[in-house]
Amino acid sequence: MYQTKVSIIIPTYNRPIALAELLASLCQQTFQGFEVIIVNDAGEDISHIVELYPELRCKLIDLEKNSHHVRARNTAVSYVKSEWIMLIDDDDLILPTHLETMLHEAKEYDFVYSDVEIVNYRMEECARVPVSHRLFAYEFDLEAMRKFSTYVPSGSMYRASIHHEIGLFDEKMRNYWDWDFFLRVAKNFRIRRVPVAGVLYDFSETGNNQSRNTDRMRPYLDKLSEKHSLGYLPTKNFFLLLEEPDVKERESESERIWDGQMPHSRINTESKGEEKCDNEISQKETSG
Repeated sequence: MYQTKVSIIIPTYNRPIALAELLASLCQQTFQGFEVIIVNDAGEDISHIVELYPELRCKLIDLEKNSHHVRARNTAVSYVKSEWIMLIDDDDLILPTHLETMLHEAKEYDFVYSDVEIVNYRMEECARVPVSHRLFAYEFDLEAMRKFSTYVPSGSMYRASIHHEIGLFDEKMRNYWDWDFFLRVAKNFRIRRVPVAGVLYDFSETGNNQSRNTDRMRPYLDKLSEKHSLGYLPTKNFFLLLEEPDVKERESESERIWDGQMPHSRINTESKGEEKCDNEISQKETSG
């Protein structure tokens, strides 16, 4: 019996295909001392998806009313009993050694985050197929992070006790909840960037990804700026960030460990549910 050392928090809403692949990637972890807390934000029933992975210690929380992703994460936090929390979106994946690596690197830190591979997919027979990918790896420079955040929350891990000291995720920040949380943590806790691309971050270059909707994001960015005295900030998602001169100067080397293979979902072979494979579009609400 593994001791539960990490609680993995997954908010989800109507993305059963991606969620099944994420759970498959968790089954492949070289470190298995974790639990999974899934918050279904009033979406379609996913109990049959969770049941496909009985070896995982999953707790499924079904919300009656759609509360949006930040409140869903806060709901999950209220169920955490582990020493560490790992965040991940339902459409992202972690590579097999990710948890083991992050725990090793976190020994003298309170908060660790890694580099990522930004992946563009196409859907094919109820599975995502990688079309292209590029590295997202930048030096940790706290002052520079106040202008352009290069923190990707998926795959990041931190001590659960942090919430006791600084509170939960700020629901008023909406798209920028992650940037806000990072800046709050940075004031009092030890942060480390792990130069290993152990996360596959789903981001379509042409799809209807919410992180690309800069007009809708503007009010929340202004709230973030006011809260942390950041001054005027341009709205940028990860792809736009890659072309920003100030960000290019922070480009860093990273260990790239992905072999291009995807975890095999059990939906095709074991699921009794009829998944809507054609309409599952990544719609992230994280900052860039």
